[in-house]
Amino acid sequence: MIRVLVADDEALMRTGIRLVLEHADDLTVVAEAGNGAEAVAACRVQDIDVALLDIQMPVKDGIAAAEDIARVSPRTTVVMLTAFGEDRSVTRALRVGATGFLLKDTGPAELIRSVRAAATGEPVLAPRITRRLLERHLLSAQEADTARHRTDLLTPAERDVLRLLGEGLSNAEIAGRLHLSTSTVKAHVGRILTRTGCANRVQAAVLAHDAGLLAD
Repeated sequence: MIRVLVADDEALMRTGIRLVLEHADDLTVVAEAGNGAEAVAACRVQDIDVALLDIQMPVKDGIAAAEDIARVSPRTTVVMLTAFGEDRSVTRALRVGATGFLLKDTGPAELIRSVRAAATGEPVLAPRITRRLLERHLLSAQEADTARHRTDLLTPAERDVLRLLGEGLSNAEIAGRLHLSTSTVKAHVGRILTRTGCANRVQAAVLAHDAGLLAD
């Protein structure tokens, strides 16, 4: 059973998400929170697999909560709930350890699928705003050089895997594209995270874009 926390300052939104998720036999909402501080407290005392956090919340916003949850409950996967256009907030959330983001108007089937994917460590990136986010993500020359330096530590095979991570592919899809076994891809991903200092595969995907690996 996948244990889920739903954090949003709107009670109606929390109720709607809970009702959707609990239609699935393998998902259960074990905690709700009306602000980021409550979300962090819940993750500190409960065993939570996936935390769905609204970005805009009182007391402590979703981004600050995501950073704290990464510290107090490293096993909890954090997915941000966002409105279309909150590009800068999404970028900040990914950099502090969130593994992805969903639009608040995501349909029920996609919401369930995304929570399941997040629980297994797969990235959760809303297709409608992924491209817009990346197009608007501007770096200084120094930041871009730093990103390229981090990827210089990788082998050619690892760079190929990182490039496909940047495209949002799963391990199985990367394996098919590169004609490798899934276990080999998983090993590459582990080494990529270690060598680049990324906390998760979504941060690695952002790094791939920062370093210009997807420029072609």
